[in-house]
Amino acid sequence: MRKKSRMKNVFADKATLIVRKILHNHSKKWVVRDFTGPQGVSLGMAQEVLETMVQLGYVERIKKGPHSYTILTNRESLIEDWLKEYSFDSNEIDTYYTPDKDILKNIKAYLKADEYAFTLHTGANLVTSYVKTEHIYLYLDKEKWDKGILKIRENLGLKELVKGGNIHIVKPFYKNSIFFNLQRIKGYPVVSSLQLYLDLYNFQPRGRDHAEHLKKVLEEKGNSLD
Repeated sequence: MRKKSRMKNVFADKATLIVRKILHNHSKKWVVRDFTGPQGVSLGMAQEVLETMVQLGYVERIKKGPHSYTILTNRESLIEDWLKEYSFDSNEIDTYYTPDKDILKNIKAYLKADEYAFTLHTGANLVTSYVKTEHIYLYLDKEKWDKGILKIRENLGLKELVKGGNIHIVKPFYKNSIFFNLQRIKGYPVVSSLQLYLDLYNFQPRGRDHAEHLKKVLEEKGNSLD
């Protein structure tokens, strides 16, 4: 009797490196080694994640001996299930205040493009201009967080209040995969459209509304959530 493969959480941090790659290039014929190497995952993890995705019906394994491959077959269900598993609240957030009206430009001037990325309404508004808000949300690279958060506060003039604030610096739950498919919009680094959608969907206020509007705008431009 064949032993059933152990199910892997495909929405865990490193596992999503595989999911993100597949969604980013959804017509590609994938083999396990496509997900290994620098900034990838181990061969064992790639095999486990792909097998779980087969069992969950997201992908299909096409068996052709040494020329076997895996293809994405249920993109919608994959994203829908991810939305059920993930919430922006999974991240760790430090909140500060600044009266600086040019804070976006000053953040860009101080931080390197590969050290941070805007998300939520901040990132999506660079595409849609849909939700008016004074709140700024940005992911900060894990190394910069550990070594330079105090310097960032000092250089940008961020103040810590007893309660509230308008600058939200986010230590990512997806510490290994959050910057996958990073995009630059109007000169600013922004997380992928997929990550914007994931972050917005269960976020209040007006997150789901903005998420669906973002999806619509991308589709009208011939783009997709990837």
